[in-house]
Amino acid sequence: MISLNATGAASSASYYLDQNNRNLQKSLTRLSSGYRINSAVDDPGGLAVSMKLSAAIRRTDAVSANVGNALSFLQSQDGVLEVASDILLRMSELSTLASDAAVSTNDIALYDTEFQELQDNMSSLLTEEFNGVPLFAAGGNTLTVVTSENGTQTTGITKADLDAVETTVTAIAGITTTVLATAASVTLETAIQDVAELRAGNGAEQSRLSFAQDILAVNRVNLEAANGRIMDVDIAEESTNFARLRIIQEAGLAMLAQANTSAESLIKLLE
Repeated sequence: MISLNATGAASSASYYLDQNNRNLQKSLTRLSSGYRINSAVDDPGGLAVSMKLSAAIRRTDAVSANVGNALSFLQSQDGVLEVASDILLRMSELSTLASDAAVSTNDIALYDTEFQELQDNMSSLLTEEFNGVPLFAAGGNTLTVVTSENGTQTTGITKADLDAVETTVTAIAGITTTVLATAASVTLETAIQDVAELRAGNGAEQSRLSFAQDILAVNRVNLEAANGRIMDVDIAEESTNFARLRIIQEAGLAMLAQANTSAESLIKLLE
């Protein structure tokens, strides 16, 4: 039976051509964007997992920045403690010089003047801050730093108790006599040891934060890799798929034209 109303071949060719065009457009979008998932319909489950991983990556970046700020706090603190150490060493040197019985009264007075200036310098160090946060606190004070993206791991950094050292040092009556100079030397020796311990504690906290930052960096790499396996397109595979769809598209267009030609041939038979 030959019928002019039978357009099944043309309709079928048109349907499959439309399907192929949609797949071709999706493949082109993937190649252009570099992502396998460009909308929720591409892979709903994969998109949900990717969103969770992306959020974890963002949190990791934020935590890493916070840890970096905490490291900067400790580095600033250690810089001030180093200055405090230099001041104490010079004061200790001056007290030793002033204890020499062969030194003149005028020389001792000059030593004492510098000594008192250095006492004032020690006091001024207590007001040092990092980004508006005091570096030191009487009795010491611990600040909590989150070191994991899920907030379950924390560590502490210390506002060092430089106040105790400063109180001891500023209480020294001077070095105007041999007796005072000798007593000052003993007190300063203890103060130097105290500052050394503060710097050792600071260094330990810096080391701990550095390792925490390393772990965050490793975790971020792993999260990026996991997210990439879900979201990123395989360029080689998708390029092959794109080429296949282009061939199917050209074949589909040819077949649609052929289906339409069949109807035209019937019309010519009736002429």
